[in-house]
Amino acid sequence: MAAPSVTRPALMQDGNRQAFLLLRTVFTVAPILFGLDKYVRVLIADWERYLAPWMLRLTPFDAHTMMLVVGAIEIVAGILVAFLPRLGGYVVAAWLAGIIVSLVSVGGYLDIALRDFGLLIGALALSSLAAGQGYRLLGGRKG
Repeated sequence: MAAPSVTRPALMQDGNRQAFLLLRTVFTVAPILFGLDKYVRVLIADWERYLAPWMLRLTPFDAHTMMLVVGAIEIVAGILVAFLPRLGGYVVAAWLAGIIVSLVSVGGYLDIALRDFGLLIGALALSSLAAGQGYRLLGGRKG
């Protein structure tokens, strides 16, 4: 007996849904984990070294305190992606743009900046896929 045929639009929708779920999951989990690591220091990362000195001068904080603020923002961004993925994708993309500027300013981290640029594109793709899945920019899914 022949396998049931699946139309191309149905396959496309399934692929879009899978891509959306993968991106939503990673952009929820990663910012929350990296944000929490600013507090518990499980990873080997020395987060302060990635902060451009000129950016630090714009704040009233020392580098460690600034990284705690950064960690809190990352946690909030991950939660935002979980509940408002279309808006959250744009927030994460903007946040990654700031990280890229800092990494390029510090110098010596162009490889990480390039990786973060790829993540920025992924965050924008998440927002686009969320729109296709029926998510409004604010307020969750459309009826």
